[in-house]
Amino acid sequence: MYARIVDGIRADGSLVVLKEIKLHSDQEIPIGKLFSSGTLAKHPKNHCVPFMDVIEPSEGSGSAFVVMPYLLDTDNPPFETIGEVVAYFKQIFELAFDSSLLWTVNKLTFANLFLGLSDYSRPSVNRLSLLPNLFSELSTTKTLPQRTSRTRKPVRYYIIDFGLSRVCRPEDAPHLRQPPWGGDKSVPEFLLPDAKACDPFAVGVYCIGNSIRTHYTDVRLLKNLVFYDVIDKETTTQGWDGFAKRKQGFEFMKELVDDMTNPDPQKRPPMTDVVSRFEEISKGLDDKKLRSPVLDVGDKLGTFEKIVHWTTQWTNKLRSIPAIPGA
Repeated sequence: MYARIVDGIRADGSLVVLKEIKLHSDQEIPIGKLFSSGTLAKHPKNHCVPFMDVIEPSEGSGSAFVVMPYLLDTDNPPFETIGEVVAYFKQIFELAFDSSLLWTVNKLTFANLFLGLSDYSRPSVNRLSLLPNLFSELSTTKTLPQRTSRTRKPVRYYIIDFGLSRVCRPEDAPHLRQPPWGGDKSVPEFLLPDAKACDPFAVGVYCIGNSIRTHYTDVRLLKNLVFYDVIDKETTTQGWDGFAKRKQGFEFMKELVDDMTNPDPQKRPPMTDVVSRFEEISKGLDDKKLRSPVLDVGDKLGTFEKIVHWTTQWTNKLRSIPAIPGA
């Protein structure tokens, strides 16, 4: 059962979403407040969506509402260049931004990372997770401003939904947890007969790696697809299997992603190592590679599309706009 989420407008005119939180067992409000206050709120590598306000429950109610910025899908509009996706990976990996503060993020899946909107003029949302505040602020008329690009106007990605996350004190190590939990049902240690308590940080590394693997480096199987029509408010299930193609040009991520999704959790790198390895990988990518279009394997740009794409990219280069946004 998904939490109830509605959009709204604050008194200052900013567009927001309100999410209902059940208080009896959920950790979302304490963790959200932790990352929305003090020095953590100002940390440049903090990608936890800020809680703008918490509406406390009325008497007799077991629910509160958190107020968050209105966010958009990570890949809609689609990424235009490999460099834009590299910037996206970098921000995902920055979840390990504070090694002195141990916390687990174990709900990063295809369904939780991406969200479909019916259209930009009717932003009725039923689910959010790792999403960007994309391109520019939405106006109070709820229409999308003139589109730019991630390359020319770098965006920031956020993670929300902390209900299954935990803050762990170093002195309480090892921080083992009994599976299963979260939305990724492919975690190898969850599939073992009589699965024992496992390391949630290794699970988090797997989930982040698997989200990249299933969208960029490997063919993925789609099964029993669930569609939600935000206009008619109806849910339908497409009961057939299908395959989605991997993306071209992301071979440079395969070794790291394979290590992150190793079936043996003890052989997965910690996120701090993932960050350092990814930095070295990024440095080895040349400008043409980074400015290349994001395409499915087997696809190619038409003649006109190719002219438009590379004219835009060489113009960006002449203007000294980095191929990796925010670099």
